[in-house]
Amino acid sequence: MWGIEVGEIKAMAHARRNITYLPEANFPDSLKVTTELDEALENAEDVLIAVPSHAFRETLQRLKASRSPVRHLAWATKGFETDSGLLPHQVAAEVLDPSLPTAVISGPTFAAEVAAGLPSAVSIASTDKNNARRLAEAISTETFRAYTAKDIVGVEVGGATKNVLAIGAGISDGLGFGANTRIAMVTRGLMEMTRLGLALGAEKDTFMGLSGMGDLVLTCTDNQSRNRRFGLELAKGANVEEARNAIGQVVEGYYAAKAVYKVATRLKVEMPIVEQIYRVICEGVAPREAVATLMRRPLTPE
Repeated sequence: MWGIEVGEIKAMAHARRNITYLPEANFPDSLKVTTELDEALENAEDVLIAVPSHAFRETLQRLKASRSPVRHLAWATKGFETDSGLLPHQVAAEVLDPSLPTAVISGPTFAAEVAAGLPSAVSIASTDKNNARRLAEAISTETFRAYTAKDIVGVEVGGATKNVLAIGAGISDGLGFGANTRIAMVTRGLMEMTRLGLALGAEKDTFMGLSGMGDLVLTCTDNQSRNRRFGLELAKGANVEEARNAIGQVVEGYYAAKAVYKVATRLKVEMPIVEQIYRVICEGVAPREAVATLMRRPLTPE
């Protein structure tokens, strides 16, 4: 199941914690662990999907085929669908009943810190403000705060694009280019993210919020980010497969680089940083040469 073996799930059920990735965080008593989707969905008022983007459509198809109806659906999946270039809400509209109340949850959160009870905040976007508010009230605690939004496109574009840019930040830092380079890449990366979002119908202000600038800065500057660590490995000279194996978990930016580049090319949106990261990952361009190409670009107004 998406890289998680049944045996691992059974081990979680027995240990009452995720031994591999969050061994310090015990599951609450009310949490039931199961390998059976129908059992998990039984009598559920809300369904929250948290799977990699390349497994999102398959998960929705399994939900549709289940014997338990889905009343409300939310997802924390970040990324464009690689082949189609669709955002998660567009995939959901294709697979499920378009009248189903849906929402996307995104923002600058590392799982270990949330599990440790450190103060964190996310955005919940839904076209139905009452649905967003209801979910925000349901998941907010004294240390976890949810803000509501209506711009699903903007929230999803931010979540997808920041993973690609985090790879670039890892490459930059791994090559020893310093703080000046990092902040230039983050700032210009935010502009690229915003341009793509606007081309897809997002609202500009969304990208100054938690799911835009917030998530971008987090993943570009902290080594808890798998995407940033992937970039660091590439900068050391590892090839793509070696770098992915070194991380040992799904690197969303690996898939997102292909999808974001494809969508930007189709829409004729200029994203030079994303383009160079794509060329490093997919065309074997040396990381140092990719940075040099960016610096040699013709001068333009900011």
